[in-house]
Amino acid sequence: MTLDPQRQLTLRAAIAGSLLGGAMCLSNLYTALKIGWSFGVAITSGVLAWGLFTLLLRLKIVRTGFGILENNAMQSVASCAGYMVGGGTVAAIPALMMLTGQGMEPMALFGWITSIALLGVVMAIPMKQQMINVEQLRFPSGIAAAETLKALHGGTEGARQSKLLAKGAIAGVLVGFFRETKASWLPWNLPEKLNFALGAPLLLLPEVARDWVRAKLSAGTLAVLDAEPMLRGRPLSKYTFYFDTSIILAAAGAIMGWRAAWGMMLGAFVNYIILGPIVFSRGIVLWDLGYKNFAMWSVWFGSTLLLTSGLTSFAFQWRSVVAAVKSVGAAFGGKPLEGEAAREVPMSWFLIGVAIIAPMVIACEYLIFGIKPWLGVISVFLSFFIAIVACRVTGETDTTPSGALGKITQITFGILDPGNVTTNLMTANVTGGVGLHAADLLTDLKSGYILKADPRQQFWAQLIGVFAGGIFVVPVWNLLVTGPEDFGDKWPVPAAMAWKGVALMLANGISKLHPSAQLSIVIGATMGVVLSLSERRFPQYKKWIPSASGVGLGFTTPGANTISMFLGACIALWYSRRDPKADETLIPVSSGVIAGESLTAVFVRLITVAWESRMAIWAGIVALLAMAGIVSTQS
Repeated sequence: MTLDPQRQLTLRAAIAGSLLGGAMCLSNLYTALKIGWSFGVAITSGVLAWGLFTLLLRLKIVRTGFGILENNAMQSVASCAGYMVGGGTVAAIPALMMLTGQGMEPMALFGWITSIALLGVVMAIPMKQQMINVEQLRFPSGIAAAETLKALHGGTEGARQSKLLAKGAIAGVLVGFFRETKASWLPWNLPEKLNFALGAPLLLLPEVARDWVRAKLSAGTLAVLDAEPMLRGRPLSKYTFYFDTSIILAAAGAIMGWRAAWGMMLGAFVNYIILGPIVFSRGIVLWDLGYKNFAMWSVWFGSTLLLTSGLTSFAFQWRSVVAAVKSVGAAFGGKPLEGEAAREVPMSWFLIGVAIIAPMVIACEYLIFGIKPWLGVISVFLSFFIAIVACRVTGETDTTPSGALGKITQITFGILDPGNVTTNLMTANVTGGVGLHAADLLTDLKSGYILKADPRQQFWAQLIGVFAGGIFVVPVWNLLVTGPEDFGDKWPVPAAMAWKGVALMLANGISKLHPSAQLSIVIGATMGVVLSLSERRFPQYKKWIPSASGVGLGFTTPGANTISMFLGACIALWYSRRDPKADETLIPVSSGVIAGESLTAVFVRLITVAWESRMAIWAGIVALLAMAGIVSTQS
């Protein structure tokens, strides 16, 4: 196999990947805090980079466009940067803050997430040659990324995908700007939520038009229009059932698929509409405190369902676990492939990397969280085997089971250090984060293997992405999250709710919970096993079996979020029945919406914090117009 002599990890590829990956990391941070989901950024960043450099080439700002291998290296940087939210910022750290009130200083947070990511990248080295070169595991997202790059650089598909991404991004930017910018000088502000009252759509009109319409209506008509539907004497909005005007949620629903979305809707309906009035009327939950207080009860069913379903599904993959361990043994003992040995990442890099980074992780565990060093050593040792399994399962199924693998660690350290929620959460953070980043590197290397890229350059690209993502995510995390009180209605953090529930259950025992919560744990655990077994036993009826992950998330996510995601999935289902190739349109448009709105929301908050005056926004508009004028003079 001969390698393409094109440029690969160039300075501009590193810079573009860092900027695009960092931006997408902020997008993932926003969406994960809000809905518990993050999205792969490799393909999106590849399309954006292709479009950007194609435009710059036409404007004669650059002399050459992106080559396919240069774009692939850029994707490696961006992908790793985009996944830096996997270092704990949307799961373990929020869970710890809710349980202990303990936050993290910016430098400590940067050191924590980067050391975990670096260890994950290094631990993927022994697995690449065996899993990709020898066994030819598919790593479907890696194949998709490679095929996308081939299409971008081989025809008109690049222009089409860029336009679709741009259309989605424009819609997202507009919604994000008018929803997040709370300024009286704007002609119109988009409300954050709408209840189910008949007159709620009037809130979408500018204030002048809304007042004019209301002035034309009688008092009786207005009373009917303003009346919100009630459930057991309480407005539906108190049960978190209302419309959220963020279109990120609908776009996420379009991507996640119909089965997971209707499973979430089923879970939310049972949780808030059927069980909600019961637990409120019996005083189990104080209804005036909203989602955060209600989630303290509903998380027990949701988190145990997610736990048992994940572990049950994982148990059926025991052959993959055995094969993974054997394959890495073969990688250590096998001979390098002829013709590629000079390009493969050498095993010495793995040994040196672990020797340097593992003590860093153990030191961070001890210095930041007070985790005993011997427990830190065990967590790093366990991380290697977790990474093996995560890479193998990702290669076969395109799904990294970081949640289920993290729960295994929680159970393990619940036994080794009982009652200590900090040890329980942060050791699981280490193993889950290492597995996630190792699987991400192998997915990138699969793309490079297809395109005949240099594995060493992709390895260095991932290391660059680690620091780029950390530099972006840490300050914005501290901007968006000021304390544990932010978790709830402002940031629902469904993933953290599940981690928190498992940690509490292992630390305190089930007996100390309210009897209704104890019962919900038993039912949730049973349902998780039953749903997972049903999927496996009756694959022909899988589309009619509720997704265990969907139902579990429905119990840990606000009802409004679930409603929007369900509507997005309905639109995607309708469109896919009209067009068999609907995904070719839905995925880029939805990705553009998510990136556009989330980044706009983050940008508006940055501006608001930096300058509490409208002049900052006008300065930004003037700067954009000036840049547009400069660019136009260059064309």
